[in-house]
Amino acid sequence: MATELIVKTSAATPKKTAVLVLLAPEGLKLGPMATGVVDAGGLDLGRLSKAGGFTGRPGTDLVVISPEGIDADRLVVVGTGATPRKADAPAARRFLDCGAAVVRRLTAARASRAAVVLDTPDFDVRAVGDFVAGMKLRHYQFDKYRKKSPDDDTGPEPPKRLTVTVHVPDKRAADQAIADRDAVTHGVLLARDLVNEPANALGPVEFAAAADKLADLGVEVETLTESQLRRRGMGALLAVAAGSGRPARVVVMQWRGGPKKNPPVAFVGKGVVFDTGGISIKPARSMEEMKGDMGGAAAVTGLMKTLALRKAKLNAVGVIGLVENMPDGNATRPGDIVTSMSGQTIEIVNTDAEGRLVLADALWYTRERFAPQAMINLATLTGAIMVALGTEYAGLFSNDDKLAQWLTEAGEVSGDKVWRMPLSTAFDKLINSRFADMKNVGARWGGASTAAQFLKRFVRDVPWAHLDIAGTAFGGPPTETNQSWASGFGVALLDRLVRDHYEG
Repeated sequence: MATELIVKTSAATPKKTAVLVLLAPEGLKLGPMATGVVDAGGLDLGRLSKAGGFTGRPGTDLVVISPEGIDADRLVVVGTGATPRKADAPAARRFLDCGAAVVRRLTAARASRAAVVLDTPDFDVRAVGDFVAGMKLRHYQFDKYRKKSPDDDTGPEPPKRLTVTVHVPDKRAADQAIADRDAVTHGVLLARDLVNEPANALGPVEFAAAADKLADLGVEVETLTESQLRRRGMGALLAVAAGSGRPARVVVMQWRGGPKKNPPVAFVGKGVVFDTGGISIKPARSMEEMKGDMGGAAAVTGLMKTLALRKAKLNAVGVIGLVENMPDGNATRPGDIVTSMSGQTIEIVNTDAEGRLVLADALWYTRERFAPQAMINLATLTGAIMVALGTEYAGLFSNDDKLAQWLTEAGEVSGDKVWRMPLSTAFDKLINSRFADMKNVGARWGGASTAAQFLKRFVRDVPWAHLDIAGTAFGGPPTETNQSWASGFGVALLDRLVRDHYEG
């Protein structure tokens, strides 16, 4: 079905290939290897660029068919944009997008072989890792259930594989950079795969089995069954699963890469594999998208894979609560009161505000068992955050200014952007209940903040951040590096946070 992408590296000058790609920044100043290729072909790049209106802007390219003196069927010069200043967007995003643009061009040309010369004047070996990551992220397709390619009736069959050789000044350093960046890419792609899976194929038990495969990478994986959750008093989480014929699971993933005495950094994910809304049932329109309501759990699982692949030097724990929210005769009703693992009681006034119930027990369990130095949870939690921030930013709520700042900075570097939203005791008043310690929904306004304020009651004094990724985990407009419905949002963000502040 999909064309397989194979990436190689070489320090030699490119030889015969179907497509030869050069990278050019604005101003068209090439690196030494690329300059040698152009000179060998006797090409006047300035004249050709002027004739083609090519300036080196990002996402643009110049195509020369059968260039004389160059042993390639076509030469493609791809723009990388202006060299970023310190205050500009990070260079990582620049080369990510450039790698994606190259794959876009090669796929459209149905190429089977290509060579890329990557030695721009502002070359940094890390750019090779970002460039290759951009290629792989763009190339990703979730087509395991397709029996027929959409291209079958629209043109020649795509090649079975596309082999791209990236020519660099230092092959060994480039290979190391690619391996390091590949760890993040593999984590993102795992998260995308999980979110894209249909709910009939990926229930709580199947999700737990997918997470269990991380044991092959050295992650310690433990799955708590429904009876174990009941014995631990996870009444809030189990209330969500009450109407489903599929049993709930909590999966605990531990990576021990730091000194034994160091407390872990904890990542907690909402894993509602399908959300009908329960008795408070959702409208039918677009309900099929609720297979993605486990985007937080997918991101945590992808992150744990990334940390294991790159042998991260810290202790980390990932905890995901896996349930299905369905209506039946056993389902939780609006007005029911349940007791959470913390002992606090919750009046469930809306069964469609289920994610916070799952996280309440998952957060408390993580805090009690692991005493982490920090906790970050991710959840496709509220439509309200989409009204506020759209699909470009995830909502960030935190009880710790330093952690909030670190996450904001990590978002700018990784491209998984976050925007801090308010917490306040004023929101506490909106979730106080007449009949229990709290209710799971506040008033009509400030829904993202009242949801976050609810979660805050289950973390006590641990430095904590809640990321509401309802607008960023799936369904956003396609980008240069993601043509998939699922984005894998959160993996690169949290890996960047770990690298900058919790390792070493």
